[in-house]
Amino acid sequence: MLTDIILKSIGRHIQLTDDEVAYFVSLLHPKQLNRKQFLLREGEVCKYSAFVNSGCLRGYTIDEHGQEHVLNFAPVGWWIADMYSLISQRPGNLYIEASDSCEILLLSKIKQDLLFHEVPKFERFFRIITENSLVAYQQRLMDNLSLTAEERYNNFCKRYPTLINDLPKKDIASYIGVTPEFFSRMMGARLKLKAES
Repeated sequence: MLTDIILKSIGRHIQLTDDEVAYFVSLLHPKQLNRKQFLLREGEVCKYSAFVNSGCLRGYTIDEHGQEHVLNFAPVGWWIADMYSLISQRPGNLYIEASDSCEILLLSKIKQDLLFHEVPKFERFFRIITENSLVAYQQRLMDNLSLTAEERYNNFCKRYPTLINDLPKKDIASYIGVTPEFFSRMMGARLKLKAES
């Protein structure tokens, strides 16, 4: 069923009645994205939170030199949105793009507010995932200030174990804050070390 993964994810934090499940599901809008298709572009207002049912989305910014900076990935079972834009309803800075073909479930800001009113326990669920996201961002910021590229890559592998072999190397390099060339050299050195041990 299209909603199995999202309901399992929610069930880890809150318990719903059959009626509450039916109401929640009625608010979701399924959408298919092809590889490289955008869910959101810089300058647009983010109107939805997206839950990934299959595939992977990536959130990134582009600086004044045209360089991409990957902030996060959303593999199966994860939510993604431009939180600043979603909450403020102002134009955002994020691009959200499909890394490969995706099936997502969208929950609009308007429907999320309705959901909070009709099923208040969902406020707890979204508070928990927002807090988890905030903790992850803070940890990542501290990692970027204090860890080596190698250590940042190890943390990436722990955070996104299902994506290590599926993502383009340039996206992983961008996420850990190094150039693709440096990343290739680093991975080559890791393989050499592994072969020697």
